[in-house]
Amino acid sequence: MKTIFKKANLTSVGTLIKQIRNVVWKRFSQQPTEIIQKLAATNAFLLLISFSSISAHAEQRTVRIGLNADMSSGSAQAGQAIQQGIQLALDEINGAGGVLGHRVELVAKDHRGIPARGKRNMQQFASDRKVVAVFGGLHTPVVLAEKKQLFDTGTLQIPYLIPWAAGTPVTNNPWIFRLSVRDEYAGGFLIQKALSQSYSKVALLLERTPWGRSNEKSMTMALQKEGLSPQDIQWFASGAEGSDISFKLSQIYQSGAEVVMLVANAPEGASIIEQMALRKKERRLPIISHWGITGGNFPQQVGKEIMDTIDLSFLQTFSFIAHHHDEKVQKILSSAKRLYPGEVNELEDIMSPVGVAHAYDLTHLLALAIQQSGRLERDSIRRMLETLPPYTGIVRTYDPAFSPGQGPQHDALNVSDFTLAEYRQLPNGKWIIHPLHD
Repeated sequence: MKTIFKKANLTSVGTLIKQIRNVVWKRFSQQPTEIIQKLAATNAFLLLISFSSISAHAEQRTVRIGLNADMSSGSAQAGQAIQQGIQLALDEINGAGGVLGHRVELVAKDHRGIPARGKRNMQQFASDRKVVAVFGGLHTPVVLAEKKQLFDTGTLQIPYLIPWAAGTPVTNNPWIFRLSVRDEYAGGFLIQKALSQSYSKVALLLERTPWGRSNEKSMTMALQKEGLSPQDIQWFASGAEGSDISFKLSQIYQSGAEVVMLVANAPEGASIIEQMALRKKERRLPIISHWGITGGNFPQQVGKEIMDTIDLSFLQTFSFIAHHHDEKVQKILSSAKRLYPGEVNELEDIMSPVGVAHAYDLTHLLALAIQQSGRLERDSIRRMLETLPPYTGIVRTYDPAFSPGQGPQHDALNVSDFTLAEYRQLPNGKWIIHPLHD
């Protein structure tokens, strides 16, 4: 009897009942009639047990990955883009049988850009043994707080995969892997783009966070390599707007700066663009921005009239529009139409494309690591992430994505993956991110 219940995990309910009935009949067919009658009454009970057994088996054959990001605040669009990228990859992975015979589920938690919420979410994910890895979001300050207080102390040991947050120190831990921009590289790239446009007097306008400080360091070093220094450095706090921003822009203009290097997320970035547009035309400066502004409804908040008055470009790594002929991109579009009916009808409907693309590739790399390791243990997955074979994603071919160690060894992208882009409004009023070509 135990043997049959053990095999129940691999047989249908009907077959299971038939097997049990045959064993019962063989064992008790020579017994008095009343015993047979009592045994016949157990069919419903056996059916219930079989359903429970199969249900338990289905639960055992599921693993989870977590998403710890802003899903409802100022940069929710970035979190939602990452979620879509993971879901699109999982649709393919689960459709092909999952990983090691397990279906992979996504569980998302909202930290709203608040480090304390992010740390609590991470602790909850880590306590669930079915969660094999966690994806992070846009906010470098949240990731760095989690890193310092949970990962660096050894409190948590679970693969943490970063598809957006760009702060240089993020990957300085053996459990954290990033497929995104590294500010150490991004700062130099953005400065070089400014210099290539004949701007030599460069001002920095930075968010007063670890992300802003990371970019101050990388941009200043890039200027120093050219024998230059920032013309001015201005800092703003989260939520800054109005007169505070206006004053900082005036200080930058009075310094003699020719261009502004901006490090901001969407809400503050919108305020900065609005204040720049209020200045007299001859006092407006071009802006080259990090990509934080693309994590929210930036152009919709600013509006076409203001967007048309400002010379704005920003960092990106991937464009679905530029790769519309790619077979994988067309496959993703087909899946997106099915998974998000009415929301995605064409590539231009994919908002925050870098979030979707990075998360998509990173999810496939995670699945490959699990398959290669042959185990669902977190440390085995971590070690296999460092020794993956070549893999061709949509952003690039990873050969390899990561290598043993931490820091740059755990960054999958480099400066060759970077480009500048701009916002464009289509005739139907839709805003898209379009790459700029040198």
